[in-house]
Amino acid sequence: MRILLFLATNLAVILVASFTLRLLGVDSYLSQHGIQYGPLLAFAAVFGFAGAFISLLISKPMAKWSTRAQVIESPRTPAERWLVDTVAQLAKNAGIGMPEVAIFPASQSNAFATGWNKNNALVAVSEGLLQRFDKDEIRAVLGHEIGHVANGDMVTLTLIQGVVNTFVIFASRVIGSFVDRVVFRNENGHGIGFFIVSIIAELILGILASTIVFWFSRRREYRADIAGAQLAGRSAMISALSRLKQESEVPDQMPDTLQAFGINRGARGGLSALFMTHPPLEERIQALQQAQS
Repeated sequence: MRILLFLATNLAVILVASFTLRLLGVDSYLSQHGIQYGPLLAFAAVFGFAGAFISLLISKPMAKWSTRAQVIESPRTPAERWLVDTVAQLAKNAGIGMPEVAIFPASQSNAFATGWNKNNALVAVSEGLLQRFDKDEIRAVLGHEIGHVANGDMVTLTLIQGVVNTFVIFASRVIGSFVDRVVFRNENGHGIGFFIVSIIAELILGILASTIVFWFSRRREYRADIAGAQLAGRSAMISALSRLKQESEVPDQMPDTLQAFGINRGARGGLSALFMTHPPLEERIQALQQAQS
């Protein structure tokens, strides 16, 4: 969930910035004597990394808003007290600051962590997960999410996304300029063809380049599983993943939307596998079992 929220926010920021810069004439200035690749690359890097870091900085409020998560300011029930105390203990053991703890309304088993640094994070769990998982399994899920925070996954993701944004912004304008001159025969600056083609190219390249981010996300899941096992116990982590696997095999328990740890029902193959944010549960369970042996 945190990956898709981050990517969606990043794409929106980049598109808004692109339209704004076009209206201000920045693109025209950069190409008034033909494309200047050096200045264009510098421009792409500045706005590419700026877009990624803006997405990181607003990741927590965006996650709260989009999931309707309610932060536990003062626990009202024994369950909320246990949840806050458990997160506090896990965070202390992981060496990070106390995250905000939230519960969001969702019948599916779901959880996520986000935030711009290790000491200013948010850990949220769904109502469904709290209802169906036992305390050891919930602790393992929380350990997994805190592992993402402690490992600095969001910051590393931001740096990768900044590089991806730079490529997308740079390549889309090169493609737009080429099509404008070769197809539309525009030799005097850039015409409407450049702006239309570069926007379309930015969207397409942005989606394709996101496969790099998804690949990174899949690799980091194994590390977060190890962190969850270290913080809450390997058997509890395996049990939590096994329960998720059981739920994923029941259609009404896990529809084709992101669930706990961002998992989709069943494993995918072919091109669709490139857009998976998480490895198949079977592989994650096997990796933990092999690490145990």
